[in-house]
Amino acid sequence: MSTLAFTSDRPVNAPRARGKWTALMLALFVNLLFIAVLVFSVSWQNRKPDAVTAELYAPPPVATPRPQPKVEPVPVPKVEPPPEPKPVPKPPAPVAEKPDTHEADIALKARREAERRQQEQAERARLEQERERREAEAKAEAKAEAKAEAKKVEEKRQAEARQRQQEQHLEAMRAQADREARLRTQAERESQMRAQAQRESQMRAQAERESQLRAQADAEARGRAAQAAAGAARNKSQADWIDKIRSRIRGNINLPPDIVGNPEAIFDVVQLPTGEIIDVKLRKSSGVRAYDDAVQRGILKSSPLPKPVPADLFQRNLELRFRPNDQ
Repeated sequence: MSTLAFTSDRPVNAPRARGKWTALMLALFVNLLFIAVLVFSVSWQNRKPDAVTAELYAPPPVATPRPQPKVEPVPVPKVEPPPEPKPVPKPPAPVAEKPDTHEADIALKARREAERRQQEQAERARLEQERERREAEAKAEAKAEAKAEAKKVEEKRQAEARQRQQEQHLEAMRAQADREARLRTQAERESQMRAQAQRESQMRAQAERESQLRAQADAEARGRAAQAAAGAARNKSQADWIDKIRSRIRGNINLPPDIVGNPEAIFDVVQLPTGEIIDVKLRKSSGVRAYDDAVQRGILKSSPLPKPVPADLFQRNLELRFRPNDQ
């Protein structure tokens, strides 16, 4: 109610307030203008007067001197400065009219009322923005919930579709397993029949092979016996040939005295088919240097070595072992 009364009184007092402020500003402007004119006039009247100067010229000299009349100096008139103007009395300063505080209060109240209205409008705008923000958030939340619900429905539908697909796949797998089982049973029967026939055939073939193998084994046994006999005879002949070689070499060995024990020395001997020795190397020492050297000299002295009988027993490289106590 107070706001309505204030608003209704304002149009009556507004012209008066404007007239007072206009008169005050006009009076202040006139006073300032008067003071400026007064200061300018005083500064103009206080200026120093200009100095007056006079120049005197003498007449030109004559050729013949003649008496000159006495010339009196011309007096220079004294210039008096103009009298200073009398100071103009300052007009009395206008008495400033005491402003009407009622109008200032009215203007202050009006300004405060405008600020309050602006604050109310700002608060209403803020509340409106807050309401719109909450509505937007609620819509976004509802939209998100709807989207989540739709996603759940879609996921459920896809899960049911996958379940149906799995069931169909399992059913197809069962049917395939049944077909494969029947095929395996039939194949097994056929395989057993073929295996039986194959076993019978294999048994007949095995019997024939065994008969052949027995005959072959008998022949091989006879052959091995003959080879063994021949090998034994060959080995005996070869042993006899080696013994002959060693006997000849022992006859050419001069044993050193004081040999302890019966140490063995091993030599590698290289010979020609004629029995001539071309190289002798000590592979394993007996531990007695004198005995090793005596055996090596005996081998070299025994060249050429005895030839084998038959001649195909010849070996180019021989390994010969010697002990001092062997016969």
